[in-house]
Amino acid sequence: MFWLLGRYRGGVTPFDDATGPDFGPADNPGNPPLTMEERAGVLDDLAELEVFRTLLEPTGIKGIVVDCPDCDEEHHVDWALMQANLRQLLDEGQTGRHEPPFDPDPDDYVSWDYASGYADGVAAMAERDEPTGGSGGGRHARDD
Repeated sequence: MFWLLGRYRGGVTPFDDATGPDFGPADNPGNPPLTMEERAGVLDDLAELEVFRTLLEPTGIKGIVVDCPDCDEEHHVDWALMQANLRQLLDEGQTGRHEPPFDPDPDDYVSWDYASGYADGVAAMAERDEPTGGSGGGRHARDD
């Protein structure tokens, strides 16, 4: 995932806020706009996130768990907040600080890698079950 893997300069996580609490406009001009490559990565992540949510939310999964390198803790981020963070990253070049869920059940969240593997498995099963007998190898959500 784009901002989780540190591809965004500064290693911004969904709980970082370079400007502090939102008490009005910041004195600093903010981060430079994302490059075209960075924007493409965030757009890919948004598309993948929608697939993950579509597949996993009906099973009771509430969102993504993020391993935070700054505090060595897991942060549990629900689907809507993750989407909002990625959209804010597109719009502003950074994500703001957000309040994590209170006392989340870790069983309700999965890692990005787990969600990606789950989506790949669903796609492989659907391909296998196609009446045409499609014989292509498994495809990753980002291969589209």
